Amino acid sequence: MRDEKESMVQVKTLKEQVYQYLRDRIQEGELQPGSWINMEQISKKLGISVTPLRDALLRLETEGFVSVFPRRGIRVNRLTGEDIRNAYQIIGSLEAAALLECVRNQPDLDITPLIEATEQMKKEIDGNNFDRFYQHNLQFHNFHLYGAGNPELIRIVENKRRRLYDFQRKKGIYREWETASIEEHRKIIGFLQKGEVRPAADYIRDVHWSYAVQEKYIEKYYEFAP
Repeated sequence: MRDEKESMVQVKTLKEQVYQYLRDRIQEGELQPGSWINMEQISKKLGISVTPLRDALLRLETEGFVSVFPRRGIRVNRLTGEDIRNAYQIIGSLEAAALLECVRNQPDLDITPLIEATEQMKKEIDGNNFDRFYQHNLQFHNFHLYGAGNPELIRIVENKRRRLYDFQRKKGIYREWETASIEEHRKIIGFLQKGEVRPAADYIRDVHWSYAVQEKYIEKYYEFAP
């Protein structure tokens, strides 16, 4: 029984590793949008059977990264303007709802982590470090997302965020957009400091995650947007 349990853990770990490997290849541009995935070639390269590879690809399909065509193969999806627009609408609506629920759960909510994350974002812009900027940005948004205490809401938002950010993006800091994002974070914080929770939630949905508001930045940042 022990060997069986250990085997199950190893298989699960392998599936996760293969999934992450494929996501990394998509993000780094080795698997280009519109290209077909050669399962046999990848399985040989990794020294694995096609089973964990197939499982990872099915997961990527549910997240919108690839499409499976019976008897034809698996193709890496392009990230279109419509994809981005839809993702922004979903994320904005759910994050706004999460903030309201987060404050309901914690009436005396300490928003210090939001302030600290935003100031760290400013420092990383000055240091031209996008990866660390992005991590602090996630900390800001995860504060109320996780504070809502809704696992299904978290799952949906994180899947949509992965679809937006796990692709071959332009390198480095897009200073104009990142600076605007910081100012929007400060606006949200200002609302919360005044106890104006509903306006803060509306601002998240109608400005911070508004495709119409952010479109001028999106068109410059996303390589695969129309």
